[in-house]
Amino acid sequence: MYFDRFLQWKMIERQPVTKYIFRQYRMLGKGGFGEVWAFQARASGKMYACKKLEKTHVKKGRGEAMALNEKQILETLNSRFVVSLAYAYETKHSLCLVLTIMNGGDLRFHIYNMGTSGLEQDRVQFYAAEVCCGHIRISDLGLAVTLSEGNLVRGRVGTLGYMAPEVIGHKYYGMSPDWWGLGCLVYEMTAGRSPFKGKGERLIGKEMERRIQEEEEEYGNIFNNETKDFCRLLLNKDPRHRLGCQGSGVYGVKSHPFFRTINFRRLEAGVIEPPFKPDPRAVYCQDVQDIDEFSTVKGVILEKTDKDFYVKFNTGSVAIPWQTEMIEMGCFKELNVFGPQGSRPPDLDWTQTPAPVSHKRSLLDRMFRRHVGHTHLLMVGLRNGSLNPSLHCNCHCK
Repeated sequence: MYFDRFLQWKMIERQPVTKYIFRQYRMLGKGGFGEVWAFQARASGKMYACKKLEKTHVKKGRGEAMALNEKQILETLNSRFVVSLAYAYETKHSLCLVLTIMNGGDLRFHIYNMGTSGLEQDRVQFYAAEVCCGHIRISDLGLAVTLSEGNLVRGRVGTLGYMAPEVIGHKYYGMSPDWWGLGCLVYEMTAGRSPFKGKGERLIGKEMERRIQEEEEEYGNIFNNETKDFCRLLLNKDPRHRLGCQGSGVYGVKSHPFFRTINFRRLEAGVIEPPFKPDPRAVYCQDVQDIDEFSTVKGVILEKTDKDFYVKFNTGSVAIPWQTEMIEMGCFKELNVFGPQGSRPPDLDWTQTPAPVSHKRSLLDRMFRRHVGHTHLLMVGLRNGSLNPSLHCNCHCK
């Protein structure tokens, strides 16, 4: 009986995933290949963020390998420091990654859209320390690569304004660009702008490359001595002399005077109160009218050969996040029932005559319906999205 229940759950879990099992709410943002929307699973009511990769943009940018790599890494990882992939499916025009929704917003939103550009010094120190400890929630793994310690890679990837000189120069590198990125982050959180571009300044790619490789960043009065020295050491153009790339590694970074007020033992134990806590009732993202419309691509034709890639991408639900959703939203508790004294319940007992359908159906009835004379289950609710029609969004989506 317990094995039958297990098979029943796995059957629900492996049902084909389509756009009809979700409700779509407001746009949260956009990326290189498409838009990000707030979604709600109709069956359980759980909120997600759906990252839509436009098929034409992916093909034009030759991003198939990058998109598939991101999807495979996300479904492999199950970490509280990486957003979880719950579903992967396709529509006529998009490849969709349904991910954990982070209502607190990303760091860029807090730097530029919460009043004056930049953050207070205590928040800058706290966030930088959390990055050093790995206590962050990575939301985009499009450029991720598996790299064992001591090995080097070469490739020009990333956002130009944050590329390290060795990346721009097509040199081999290991973890050194990550410490360069931390220097850019601390500088931007403090000054409210990137280290090699002024506020509102528009630069062509060649000029940005030249500044990163040749010019020194400028520090205004907003930088205290410790922050200025910390950024300069991290933004050293020679990775051999860059803070974090020497023998002491991350311990050398943590021991810098910039972190003099941070107790890393308490921070790693999770007992330090953060200087800012997001309001759980709000969604920290730009207003819909402030998000630029995603441009369309013309002249790109999707061919039959593209379907092989789409099949690899369209794998449906991911086991652990899906099971977590069922438990958190109460679906597991409602379905995981047994008869008196542990006897087989009606939905697992094929010798019983199906009970008449009542006007008020439970979640169990909505998810499973036996047809008279048949011995198979129909996933009516999950397939048609009718499990919980009374659920409404409570996140103030616009």
